[in-house]
Amino acid sequence: MIKKQLAALLFAATLSTPFMASAHEHGEAGVARSFLKEIQSVEAAYAQQHGTTFFQELSKGQHPRATVVTCSDSRVHTNMLDQSPEGDLFMIRDIGNQIATARGSVEYGINHLGSSLLLIIGHSRCGAIAAASGDYSGLEPAIKKELDTIKVGKGVASIDGVKTNVNNQIADAMEEYAEAVKEGHLVIVGAVYDFADDMKQGSGKLNLINVNGQTVAAKMQAELVHKDIADENDSVKHH
Repeated sequence: MIKKQLAALLFAATLSTPFMASAHEHGEAGVARSFLKEIQSVEAAYAQQHGTTFFQELSKGQHPRATVVTCSDSRVHTNMLDQSPEGDLFMIRDIGNQIATARGSVEYGINHLGSSLLLIIGHSRCGAIAAASGDYSGLEPAIKKELDTIKVGKGVASIDGVKTNVNNQIADAMEEYAEAVKEGHLVIVGAVYDFADDMKQGSGKLNLINVNGQTVAAKMQAELVHKDIADENDSVKHH
């Protein structure tokens, strides 16, 4: 199961420019009304395409294979991870893809919905990381409160701060779910969605940088292979 999940995660996602992204002014009510009409039209087509049976199955409950913590940034999109994310990905989004401001949601996805994969995704050119590594004292109190829990050095390069933050989130998760990882019930993965190619691995790639606390490529692979073997053995026992 984990092998199938991670195979889907490792493909290079193509970055596409949002439709009409540069053709409007932000903060205008007219833009909002026009976009709402577009949303309704797209959703109606989506509902028609999928049909009644699809939604009846969704109404029976959810059993997401992955709980995903990623940034609220509009450039980070769900379909780069899963072509049919409905019922499959329990999505948690906040500024800076951090656990501290969404701990209850993370616990729900793992402890109650039974996700076997916790995936934490940072991304290139992250505004939250840029803010947290600089002086954000002039921002609104609620925003400052969320930035306070992002622990990166001041003045660090954006992509370095992004990777540091992802590794910090993994360390937090490993402390919280150490027993589940040890017993083979959960795999915790940190990744960077690099649409800017700051890591020089290709534009739009989802680069894995941490697996169960391991950051060296060979050790990350060993963690994944170990989990795959455990899954296969468990499957044999139940057949």
